[in-house]
Formats: sequence, structure tokens, C-alpha cells
Amino acid sequence: MNVGLLLLALADLVATATGGGRSSGRRKHKEVFLEENSRFKFGGRIDYKLKRQDSTKTLLIKSEQLLRIEEHDFAMRPGFGGAAIPVGIDVQVESIDSISEVNMDFTMTLYLRHYWKDERLAFPSRNNKSRTFDSRLVKKIWVPDVFFVHSKRSFIHDTTMENIMLRVYPDGNILYSVRVTVTALCSMDFSSFPLDAQNCSLELESYAYNENDLMLYWKNGNDSLRTDEIVLSQFFIEHFQASSGLAFYSSTGWYNRLFINFILQRHIFFFMLQTYFPTMLMVVLSWVSFWIDRRAVPARVSLGITTVLTMSTIITGVSASMPQVSYVKAVDIYLWTSFLFVFLSVIEYAAVNYCTTLEEMRKMKRGKIPSSFTASQAMAFDGCFHDNDIEMTPFPHMAPTLTSDPLTTPTQSADVRPPMAGTRLRRQRSVRENVDLLVNNSYMIDSYSRLAFPLSYLLFNAIYWSLYS
Repeated sequence: MNVGLLLLALADLVATATGGGRSSGRRKHKEVFLEENSRFKFGGRIDYKLKRQDSTKTLLIKSEQLLRIEEHDFAMRPGFGGAAIPVGIDVQVESIDSISEVNMDFTMTLYLRHYWKDERLAFPSRNNKSRTFDSRLVKKIWVPDVFFVHSKRSFIHDTTMENIMLRVYPDGNILYSVRVTVTALCSMDFSSFPLDAQNCSLELESYAYNENDLMLYWKNGNDSLRTDEIVLSQFFIEHFQASSGLAFYSSTGWYNRLFINFILQRHIFFFMLQTYFPTMLMVVLSWVSFWIDRRAVPARVSLGITTVLTMSTIITGVSASMPQVSYVKAVDIYLWTSFLFVFLSVIEYAAVNYCTTLEEMRKMKRGKIPSSFTASQAMAFDGCFHDNDIEMTPFPHMAPTLTSDPLTTPTQSADVRPPMAGTRLRRQRSVRENVDLLVNNSYMIDSYSRLAFPLSYLLFNAIYWSLYS
């Protein structure tokens, strides 16, 4: 019985071994067939077993092995202990995104490219072609630590991947390019605002390596700085210029520094529409009161107050959009001078009204108010009646007379006067007499103002625009 069971078990083992051998043979035959077929189809360029593996992982391992990254310490710069490594820079400015007068800064997007040579990354190549990598390999090798001086904010674009490109040539030359947006400080002078031009610069420098370790330079001189067509709303760019220099820090020494200089000329048309033209119209509108009857108190007062308040609103709006600087700007001079003209037009009517009141009070004391002067005309002293309501006598002219001898007959004096008429001298009026003349003829103030205010304002504009434009 036991012998029978053992024989059955041995028969099963022999059958299993025979079937497994057949299946493994069939699988091996299939692999050989596919391999030969792929060689026939692609000219022997594809290894079937290699194709079954992860090609991305294989290529990455090959690149690291080809560049011998694991064999070197890339925490140290190339040629450590020797001469300074030269790093060439070129920049392509893509756009100037914004310019803020309040914060005194500008935002720029640019392509920053670095060129240097690291013999540790040299690799053999039959066709002398370079290899291009993304940000994943950048983190494993040495790259220059260039930063933006006086920058407030900056970032490398990462949509859809980090905008970083690394290109390695067989001889070890390297191109490292990044797309970055930076917001940097621009010290602006607003003494001529808005007729001003601002000189801004973006400065590049190595953070850790001074001039003994790293020499930063423009790769192609002035041609290292290129720009796309840039259009700004309030400025037009006169020109870009690349320059270089040295920066000294007391604790670490001298560093190479590169400058991207550009001049921004402000467009004046926007401010002409928003500030200057409304201001001019308010000043001209305040002169309308000189042609309104001086006794129309409500009309002239309301017109004067309206223009004053409008000027205050314009000044407040301009100040809110500007930084709080400690010096006077060109626009401040224009606005406050215009505000002074508007304010003086209100003061002018106050003087006219006061002189009119004094004139009427003197005529009442002299009894020159007509008998038909009723209670309704008593409002004259508050400025509500016209000139023909009362008798207005002109200011008497004071002509000098010659004293004659009492023994002289009228005929003789008549004979004597004509020869003296040509030598008669006019006496100059004193200040008090001139004031009395204006008080007694208050309408003359409006007459003089109609000419004096426009001429003065035209003279001010001529001087202002000749100085700042």
C-alpha cells in the first residue's frame, strides 16, 4: 500500500518537471524570436531586454555616469585654490511689468544666462554635441550664486516646470539659463515730476565669491544686453546700457558687480489731461466773477468757493498718488500757484464788496442818497442794487490854481494864464489818495483784475514751461 503511494508521487513529480521544461522552452523561444524580429526591423539598434526596462531611469543614470557627478565634490567651485573662475553673463529683458512711484521700485522679467567652464563635467563625444538638462541635474552640480542687489522680491518661474535650462558641452563649457522676475529699488528724483526722467538700474553680483574666486563680466560687452519690444503706459524707454564695476564690503572684500542701466522718460499727456488742463480751466473759471455785477453776492461767492474746493480736490488727488517726499515737486508749484490765483479772485471780490460798502456809507453821510431811496433799497449796503439806483459822483480832479494879485483885473489875469498853461505840473497822488480813489470807485478793481489776472497767469505759465519742459 505504501509502496503504491510512493510510486504515484514519483509519477506526478516527473510529469511536472517535464511540463515546466516545455513551458520554459517555449518562453525562451518567444524571447529569441522577438529579439531577432526587433533587430531585423530596426537594424539592430534596439535591445529588446533594454526596452523592457524604464528608459528614463536608465538615461538619467547614464548621464550621471557620463558626467562623473559622483566622483567630484561639486560643493567647491571649479579650479578651487587657483585663479578666479570667469563667469560670463548675458541678459535678455522680456518685459518691464510695472513702475511704482509710491514704492520707488520697478518689476522686470528677464532671461539670465551664465557661461563658465567646469572641466569636471567634460565627457567624450564622437559628434561633439552638447547635452541639455533641466533643473533636476542643476541641484547636483556647482552653479554661480548670482543675486540681484537692492531687490525686494524675486522668483524663478515654475509653470509648467521650473524655467531652468542647463547645457553641457563635451569640453566642459556650460550654459545655465533661468527665467526670473525681480522687483528692485529705483531711487527716483521727483523734483521735476511729471516732466521728469528717471535713471534706474538692476545690479547683479556674486553673493559668496569675491573677485579672488569669481570674475563676473558681460560675455559680449554691450551686446550682452538685449531687449524685446517694451511698451509702457506712462513711460518710454530711451535706451538700455550694460556696465560693470566693483563693490566693496568691509568684512569680505571686493566683488564684481554688473549693471543694467535704463532711462525712463515720462509721458506728459496723461498728466496734461488729468491735472494741468482741469487746473487751467478752474483758474479761468474763477475770472468769470470779474464780469459779474459786484452786487450779485450769491453768484460771485458761490463761484469763488466752488473753484477753491475743486482746486483742493485736484491737489489732494495728485498728492495721494505720490510718495511723501520732503522737497517741492514741479506739479506742486503749478497746482499751488494756480490755487493762489483762484484764492486771490475770491479775495478780490471781498475787497470790491468792502469798498462798495464804504462808498455807500460815505454817500449816506454826505446826504447824497436820493429822497426816493426806499427800505427795499437799504439792501444796497449788503450788495443787492445797481449803480443807477443812486447818484454816483466821480472823484474830483485836483488841478492846481495860480494865485492872482488882488489889484489885477480879471482881464489881466485872463491874459496871464494862457502862457502858463504849458508849464503846469501835475502833483503825484499819495498812496492814501490812490486808496481813496479805489474806495470811491470800487468798480475799477474789477476792471483792473480783468487784465491783471490773465496776464499774470500767462506770464507764470511761460516761465514754468520754459524751466521744466
